[in-house]
Amino acid sequence: MKNKHILSGLIALSTLFTTSADEGMWVLPLINQQNISQMKGLGLELSAEDIYHPDSISLKDAVVIFGGGCTGEVISPEGLVLTNHHCGYNYIQQHSSVDNDLLTNGFWAKSKKEELPNPGLTVTFIDKIEDVTGYVKHELQKDTSDYILKFLSAKYLNKLAEKRAGKDFLDNNPGTKVEIKPFYGGNKYYMFTQKIYSDIRMVGAPPSSIGKFGADTDNWMWPRHTGDFSIFRIYTDSLGNPAPYSENNVPLRPKKYFSLSTGGIEQNDYVMLMGFPGRTNHFYTPSEVRERRDIENSIRVQVRDLRQKLMLEEMLADPKIRIQYAGKYASSTNSYKSSKGMNKMIDRQQLIEQKDREKENLVTWAKANQLPQYLQAIQTIDSVIEKRAGLKKRQFYLTEALSTGIEFSKVATHRALIDSLRKNGIKTVPAAEIEKSIRKFRNKDYAPEVDKKIAKAMLKLYADNIAPDERPDFFRTIEKKYKGNTDLYVDDLFAKSIYGNPQKAERFIKHPTLKNLENDGMILFAQSVANERKNIAARLQEFDNRLETAHRTYIDGIMKINEGKPTYPDANFTIRLTYGQIAPFSPSDGIDYLYYTTLDGVMQKEDSTNWEFVVAPKLKELYHNKDFGIYARPDGKMPVNLIANTHTTGGNSGSPVMNAKGQLVGIGFDRNWEGITGDIQYQKQYQRTIITDIRYILFIIDKFAGATHLIEELNIEK
Repeated sequence: MKNKHILSGLIALSTLFTTSADEGMWVLPLINQQNISQMKGLGLELSAEDIYHPDSISLKDAVVIFGGGCTGEVISPEGLVLTNHHCGYNYIQQHSSVDNDLLTNGFWAKSKKEELPNPGLTVTFIDKIEDVTGYVKHELQKDTSDYILKFLSAKYLNKLAEKRAGKDFLDNNPGTKVEIKPFYGGNKYYMFTQKIYSDIRMVGAPPSSIGKFGADTDNWMWPRHTGDFSIFRIYTDSLGNPAPYSENNVPLRPKKYFSLSTGGIEQNDYVMLMGFPGRTNHFYTPSEVRERRDIENSIRVQVRDLRQKLMLEEMLADPKIRIQYAGKYASSTNSYKSSKGMNKMIDRQQLIEQKDREKENLVTWAKANQLPQYLQAIQTIDSVIEKRAGLKKRQFYLTEALSTGIEFSKVATHRALIDSLRKNGIKTVPAAEIEKSIRKFRNKDYAPEVDKKIAKAMLKLYADNIAPDERPDFFRTIEKKYKGNTDLYVDDLFAKSIYGNPQKAERFIKHPTLKNLENDGMILFAQSVANERKNIAARLQEFDNRLETAHRTYIDGIMKINEGKPTYPDANFTIRLTYGQIAPFSPSDGIDYLYYTTLDGVMQKEDSTNWEFVVAPKLKELYHNKDFGIYARPDGKMPVNLIANTHTTGGNSGSPVMNAKGQLVGIGFDRNWEGITGDIQYQKQYQRTIITDIRYILFIIDKFAGATHLIEELNIEK
């Protein structure tokens, strides 16, 4: 009888968690089983094996992790990688100076010898994907440690991955790394074998007036007119293996690279993206949505709004500071505007009400089928969210205002060194180590006057929102020594700290005493912030243990309800496929947007008095002469951007956008504001991926930059 109830419950609720044809971030090994029929129905001309094949070459082999948080794609037989301009932005900035401003002017290597190395930048291929659920669960059962969250721990799971791969395999395959990632809240596990290349050179980037056109005003918005792309090249040793930078290295000969289509793309055409989406939470309960809205997002918006205004004032006043803080400002504003948009759309799209219905339907099903574990999981989640609210508020104000907002919170605390010297009765500090640390902190991208100005504002904002007995202990110093005046405190830090005052640093290096080091104001500040961060994290650990364990059960219930139907796991920066169609949309009553934009819109938005909307003279010349070459639309206009109803998030930046034949027709670079809530609940009516049309990219490379040698390297098809 119980089985009958379960079956009837499954039938009644199976539509609750099913996905539309456009929704989902699908795991590659499962697309033949879960998705290929839908994909074919939308127009796909390839087989599932053409997209992903476990034992031979497929489209998957041309898609890479670019750096630590973006996607890229290989587009030539000599290892060219295409990604977004904003993904390459920090590296463009590192090569820029007031005298050689590549951010403003762009960069195009005329030969391989002119390509610029980028220390620290990596490109990662996924060689193999294996379902290791049985192996991990067996190891978890054997483990007798009291660490509750090991089923989600990257450290624990990656040790299992290395154990499974074997030391000999890793030693004999240069650049190879293995990792195991949890899926569906730890109900399933996959192991990824990666090949990581570290000699990556910059080949080309348009000026920011193209690659960042519209900047903060247009970010997360449609219509859009941005040429958001940059080009790099992967180098290897003479045998084709990953290797550190060397003048003797040679371009990678990839297993697979994309063909580029200039044939264009039309409304309702099938498209698919492959990339590395970072994080989604579509298994959130209503209480978790409220926490995201009222604590995480709201605090981020409040703090960054102030910080960014101060930063921008300094950037607009000084070209050197503009270059120094370009990457920091762009990174900050991106998350700021995302959080602001999500909060607005959570309410407008009644997201909490949707999640309420999902929760209540699961409750109904669990009660009908006498499955109390799912009811308990929901109660636990709601209870944890309520009880940890105060700590989460403290955590996010600490992170946003102090850890992120104040740069000198990141100075080295030298805790291990100080403790060791004190223990051994040594009163002199090794000067070389401290000097190196100071140089690392006060690097070419640091402006003390900017940090000081922002620090004063951040401390005031923090104190206005956190009660005195819940603040880090450096506030006691402010009260006692500076009578509560945070401005005087900050001024004193910059006057007396070896990290804040170069003259103090010089004197210290000549006479490096332990007493001066352990009493240094900035070091004490950084240590105090770190201690508070650890204190809050330790107090949150019990809540996290209960929450993640309950989530695992909650998601298990959803999977059981949806058994037999495709269900995709939350994004976790592993390679995924999303597919759908080129589609216009209507964000609100009376507004209907086309699915594409053209160069006409760039000219219409031009504003020479606003740095966000400057148009390069060469681009205007090409526009007025209609010198678009083979890249124009059939109506003669130059295409710039597209939108599709595919399901993407952060990490998908730079993802290849492919047509039904698997040809590259663009690269994803953003989402629209109305679709930001897709991180929690996909909204077909609203969510769109914003794409740079490959024809605009080729037009800029060819006609604007004159880099025809790069065009000749590509496989371009009509």
